[in-house]
Amino acid sequence: MSIFPTQFSELEPFGAWSLQTEAERYDKRLSSTMAELQALYDAAFPHLEEAMVYLDQFEFSALPEEASRLLWLYYSLVNASFPVEVWRQPRVPDSGAARMDVVVEPAV
Repeated sequence: MSIFPTQFSELEPFGAWSLQTEAERYDKRLSSTMAELQALYDAAFPHLEEAMVYLDQFEFSALPEEASRLLWLYYSLVNASFPVEVWRQPRVPDSGAARMDVVVEPAV
């Protein structure tokens, strides 16, 4: 069974990145290697515009389950983009043991 809409089936290997909360995505980023972050980035980034067009056809409050999982995957891509594009490491440089904990998810 596919977890993403059919036209995004090549992203299926990255289903573990489809995480509902910011805390889960942040933990996944910190526990991932740069090779894993780069693989997500390389696979998902080329489909970003197509995913935005696909997701825009739905009201946010009425996203089908497969579309929600696709949206969460792209939230993870956002979370991984700075480590890939700028820092070249999963953690913010020179941040030591600091970490970000979201107490309440942003309201959309």
